[in-house]
Amino acid sequence: MDYEGQICRTPMEGSAFGLPVMVGCSYNACKFCGLFKHLKWRVLPLEQVEAECARVKGLGGAPKKIFLGDGNAFDLDSGHLLEIIRLVRGYFPDVEAFNMDATVTSILQKTDDELRALYAAGVRHLYLGIESGLDDVLRFMNKEHTLAQAYQAVERLQAAGLIFDAHVMTGVAGAGRSEEAAHALAEFFNRTHPTHVCNFSLFVEESLPLGQELLRGRFHAASELDNLKEDRLFVSLLRPDAAHPLTYDSFHDFLGLRVRGTLPADREKMLARLDQFIAEEEKEEQPRYSFLPKDAHPTFDDRTGRYHWDSSIPAV
Repeated sequence: MDYEGQICRTPMEGSAFGLPVMVGCSYNACKFCGLFKHLKWRVLPLEQVEAECARVKGLGGAPKKIFLGDGNAFDLDSGHLLEIIRLVRGYFPDVEAFNMDATVTSILQKTDDELRALYAAGVRHLYLGIESGLDDVLRFMNKEHTLAQAYQAVERLQAAGLIFDAHVMTGVAGAGRSEEAAHALAEFFNRTHPTHVCNFSLFVEESLPLGQELLRGRFHAASELDNLKEDRLFVSLLRPDAAHPLTYDSFHDFLGLRVRGTLPADREKMLARLDQFIAEEEKEEQPRYSFLPKDAHPTFDDRTGRYHWDSSIPAV
């Protein structure tokens, strides 16, 4: 199909059939996110969803797992989601799971009966943008939930049988707060027991609201070294048990670093990987930052085989 926008889904869903059911994000107000700013949010007509199912089936596709996109498909009305699932099962009766992104608000707006009905229909993994365990950070970043609401939403979705997975962002609390942020977020997850956590370390784009806050001096970015140390502390503090392991996947795009594994089994290996990059970053003469100026063009480094952006932050 003609995909409108840019494909956005967690790495854990890389093998799933990505089936868009909306364009953009119905909230689309987080200061740090530019994935959907250029799009006008709308629900895709069922005819278009069905046409894509027919196309994939015609090519011999028989997916067992389907990821409903885009930004927060769980925000759709429960009745509409159930209609989509019934339609899809008409083409792919052996589908085992329907997974999607969700917000805390999209869960709280649904009744317990609706959550149970969606589970009974095959909805399984919900990926929530938790981002931070600090209320003032959530408020500043214009997230639409508080920490208390996040606890409530996770409790309700798990009670219905749904699986809690999360997105977080090292660096989102800003300079000087790395340890505080790691402790707060680890406490949240040690109490809520997600199955998957994916960290996308903060990348500040000048063109986005957060970039403008930085230029006004209202947000002070943490350095890449700080973000690495926050990630390391966070991993060391997570306490899943062997009976309920946690899959952790962490991206530091500016550094070209990905750290992934299963906790608690892979903890030492993951910490060693982070220690390696921390040691390298400590050799830099000046702190480096994930900052993307307007109209920036990355340069390719033949030595590393990676693209790089200017790491300087303009003086305020």
